[in-house]
Amino acid sequence: MTLFWISSLILVLIALAFFIVPAFVGSNQDRVASRDELNKAFFRDRLGELKEESSEGLVSNPDELEVELQQSLLDDVLETQAQQNSQFKPWLLIPGILVIVGVAYGLYGVVGNQQKVADWQQTVSKLPQLTQRLMGDNAAPMTDQEMEELTLGLRTRLHERPDDATGWLLLGRIGMANRDIETAQGAMKRALDLEPNDPSLQLSYAQALMMGGQPGQIQLARNMLTHLLERDPDNLQALSLMAFDAFEQADYQAAIKYWEQMKSQLSAGDNRINMLERSIAQAKVEMSQTANPSPGVRVTVELGASVTLPAQGMVVVSVHTADGAPMPLAARRLPLSRFPLTLTLTDKDSMIPDRLMSKQSELIVRARIDSDGNVATKDGDWFGESDIVPLGGETTITINTQY
Repeated sequence: MTLFWISSLILVLIALAFFIVPAFVGSNQDRVASRDELNKAFFRDRLGELKEESSEGLVSNPDELEVELQQSLLDDVLETQAQQNSQFKPWLLIPGILVIVGVAYGLYGVVGNQQKVADWQQTVSKLPQLTQRLMGDNAAPMTDQEMEELTLGLRTRLHERPDDATGWLLLGRIGMANRDIETAQGAMKRALDLEPNDPSLQLSYAQALMMGGQPGQIQLARNMLTHLLERDPDNLQALSLMAFDAFEQADYQAAIKYWEQMKSQLSAGDNRINMLERSIAQAKVEMSQTANPSPGVRVTVELGASVTLPAQGMVVVSVHTADGAPMPLAARRLPLSRFPLTLTLTDKDSMIPDRLMSKQSELIVRARIDSDGNVATKDGDWFGESDIVPLGGETTITINTQY
């Protein structure tokens, strides 16, 4: 901020110079100079005439006349200087100076967003404190405002130091926490470009790609994780990501293999063993259900021509009883991607074990674009609803209505 005020002061002084300097060396001085030259020329001409008249004998006292001519020239010079001094009054410049300074800083006060600049600089100064809060193990969760301030401070630092791979990694993790996939992927990619051989950056970028949900991005993440496991077969984070991807792709046997490999590397008493055992059990249940599938509903979700997708969000597909009760029997969330989407909902998507889809003969299916991750709908959300569909049937939903 100090640099700004110094720069603005220099510019104002330059503007004042354009205003003040002509007052001292302007047209008045030019007129005085022209008059002096004219008087000198007149003096020289008259002096020449006196010499001619003296040589012709027309003047008896040429010396006295020359002295009088010199005296008249001197008197005229003194009179001109007096007029110049009496005409120029420096204090008359004060109103103009005040106007220039007032207009310059007044306009900045109106349109310069000085308070926003001050808030921005204050946010940047808090960056170390906010970073420590984010990285602290026992710190209270950061508020949305603190996350926004941390993001702004990081972007400012990265603008000044674009080669800071750690800063790009941190920005990418913040983007992942905020479900801002575009920011997360861009920041992680920038960090990986700076440190291409860093395994932690490769893992973080692969995770960001998987969150995007695009087939090409997911395949790129798989390739990165596969190469990473070839170099480090015991990398727990890479194994976890591969297991998650396999489970999402309904390759439950592969998911169990990765989780078993992770489990074998953990020491007895590690809390993560219980979590892995639950994941393995869930995968086995999914395998049995796949072998003996329960009846469900096949759904195709299309997007209306007038619908504008948010920058980030999810598609929520839910199954309800035929009477249209708001509480769903089953639901599934999918990342925003290309439409149409096709999926099959079964009892494994049930919300409550005691209320299974398979116990209903007729159903209604709804699809909604969720932009904030909140279960409750809000004004502006786009949705669509099917007609009554029998259990085991299929339906197509067009999202074209807004709450």
